[in-house]
Amino acid sequence: MSRCHLMAAISAIACAAPIAAAPLPSTQDADIAARRAALLRDRAAIDAELRRLDEPTGPAEAPRRTAAVAIDGDDIIVTGNALSLTTRVTGQTVTTIDDAAFRNTPATTIADIVKLSPGVVVIQGNGPRDVGVSIRGSNARNSFGARNIQVFEDDFPVTQPDGLARFDLTDPHAYGAVDVVRGPSSARYGNYAIGGAVNFRTRRGRDIDGAEIGIDTGSDGYANVYATIGDAGADFDYALFGSFVRANGSTGHTGYETGTINALATYAISDRDRLTAKVIYNEGEFALSTRLSLDQYRANPYQRGCATRVGAAAGCGTISVLANGVNGARIAQTAAEADLARNDRRTIVGTRYEHDLSTTATWRTQATFDSRVVNQPTSATPFKGTLDSYNITSDVTHRGTLLGMAATSFFGVFYNYLDNQSYSFNKTPAGRDGIGAPTQTVFGDVRNLGARAREELSLTSRLQFIAGIGAERSIIGVTQTGYAYPLGANPVLSVIPAERHFWNVAPEASLVWQAIDAVRLHARVGTGYGIPQAGALFVTAAGVPGNNVTLKTQRNTGIDLGAEVALGTNLKAEVTGYYEWFRNEQVSQSAGVNLLAYTTNAPRSVHRGVELGLSWTPLPAVLPGARIDASYSYNDHHYTEFVERLTSGAASATFDRAGNRIPGVIPTFVNVRFGYDQPGGAVAGLGGFVELTHRDRYAIDNGNLLSVPGYTLANLNLHYDPPRGEGVWSRLRLFAWVQNLFDTTYVGSASVIANSLNAATGQQNPAAVLSTATGSIYAGVPRTVYAGVKARF
Repeated sequence: MSRCHLMAAISAIACAAPIAAAPLPSTQDADIAARRAALLRDRAAIDAELRRLDEPTGPAEAPRRTAAVAIDGDDIIVTGNALSLTTRVTGQTVTTIDDAAFRNTPATTIADIVKLSPGVVVIQGNGPRDVGVSIRGSNARNSFGARNIQVFEDDFPVTQPDGLARFDLTDPHAYGAVDVVRGPSSARYGNYAIGGAVNFRTRRGRDIDGAEIGIDTGSDGYANVYATIGDAGADFDYALFGSFVRANGSTGHTGYETGTINALATYAISDRDRLTAKVIYNEGEFALSTRLSLDQYRANPYQRGCATRVGAAAGCGTISVLANGVNGARIAQTAAEADLARNDRRTIVGTRYEHDLSTTATWRTQATFDSRVVNQPTSATPFKGTLDSYNITSDVTHRGTLLGMAATSFFGVFYNYLDNQSYSFNKTPAGRDGIGAPTQTVFGDVRNLGARAREELSLTSRLQFIAGIGAERSIIGVTQTGYAYPLGANPVLSVIPAERHFWNVAPEASLVWQAIDAVRLHARVGTGYGIPQAGALFVTAAGVPGNNVTLKTQRNTGIDLGAEVALGTNLKAEVTGYYEWFRNEQVSQSAGVNLLAYTTNAPRSVHRGVELGLSWTPLPAVLPGARIDASYSYNDHHYTEFVERLTSGAASATFDRAGNRIPGVIPTFVNVRFGYDQPGGAVAGLGGFVELTHRDRYAIDNGNLLSVPGYTLANLNLHYDPPRGEGVWSRLRLFAWVQNLFDTTYVGSASVIANSLNAATGQQNPAAVLSTATGSIYAGVPRTVYAGVKARF
């Protein structure tokens, strides 16, 4: 639609409007309603087309009412005027991955999605469906889930107030797009947004427009049966997704079964009021293997022949459990003998209400309830708990002018609360249900309360200035009760109350310049912060039980310089350089001889790097279906001030870590796809791609003495994804996928390990000793074949 046609349509609506608004006899009410609906459809189409045409002119365009942004035939969904938290982020490095990149893959975990974004690294978590996600090294020290980033789904929070998000929560088949926001972002997202944010967007009803049923199958007994229904109308949109997944796992004792329900519905109560509801439910049974030492991994990466300790193959991992579950003698068991497992249940219910105060201002209030119920006999000390959280936000967005310049103003308040009731026990040799005497309980809560403000100001038609600030009060109030069982004596209880209060303020500012229509530049200064975890408060800096009052909030200040290039639809590229100064990163430390390890702050470190993204159709005239998609990340993260103490027996020594790389951070990560999709004709939608993934070697200890090897993997995909049309074939989508085509053995996950001291020499133990330290390595997935089919109705 050209601008001339748009202007003509606008004129026609303007001329017709007075007629529609004039008083009419009551017998013509039906005609009034029909005419009004027709006018709304026309207005929606015009607004959407204007936005599409104006988008290349840059972020500084004049604000306008966006009352209807979703169109599907005759249907419109009213979405309002509020500033989105995670989509269409202005002034910051952000990458959006839509489902075209992953809908023809098995997408067994969200790793298959977010790995396509620059700056993101994923590792195998604690369990076959769990993955650890790191943005710019944010999660390098954590072996599961995500810390130091904020995670959302459809703009509803799925990070609990203690800063933990898990990625085995739902099935990636439910998603239509993922937004990855990179860089310190506490001005916008508050506590723990040190690395940025991730927002998973489920598919909308207007896109589904009916029902879809699919099944994916693969090696090691993998099967995923899933279904989606969805629809949309002039004032509603809903989508409901459900799946059941099972697999045996490629590593010994890693089978699982899990079910998911995911729903989103939006309803326009009136022209000014909208209501959105969100539900996520997931429950799963997961068998877990033990993490290995590097030597064990080299001997037996997939833990074959480890069903029993007696007669076990070389390299089998074990745990040590108390024979009576209380004290005394211990017994070594393999993961299968101990039946290490997780049975977790997650329920999230959220609602969002939007009210247009005027044609330029929208008030939004959102409430989310998030319940995490865990039963995790994953080690010699099983963990059980119920962690229920509540998150409430309310904000106002105004789009108008400031000092004669187009401006978007935002102000919001928020409150979230986590109720922690958790228990740890000794394990007995009686398998998964072998729960012995309690070792500790933790009761208490985490609370965060604050406000945030933001101004997006168009200085010129091509230059925009963005400034924001967030302020937050955080309170951790928890009590740990420890249980000890001396031989021949009564049990001993020790109670440690820990209450900490934190004030944090995070400003940010950025400039966005649309240099030419094809090139957009941005420069940004942002800040982030993350308060300590409650579990880090129960051992003091003196190495004795007590409230660790010296532990500080970790903070970072970062500078981003970036560019985005868009040459029509044939070439889109992004490049960002970042430099971040960290203060008080939280690390584990020895207090000295015969004392407990505790959590402390590494005073200073630097995180810097480069991120590249590319989507290119290199021969549009000759091979319009050929495409190259690539992402590249380089990370140079190192300590600039940190002295670490090591202790062994009666010996204790300190070591200066300044200049050492921060463990767990992968220096180089590359992902490239070479693909072809037939754009038209009888076999339109037939295609495939080859994907190459490379990771560099990286250190897993503060002394940088032990590194896990790098690797390069190749994946192969063939698919048939025809455009919607008439006939049976247009309703089907099929794919075949070979993961790890050349059956490379590689480290899928490596937890950071502690350096150790040789008591005789007073020196650090070398890599040959560290490579025997257990509890670190999970092997990646060997060659695996998948196939899937989906039918649309």
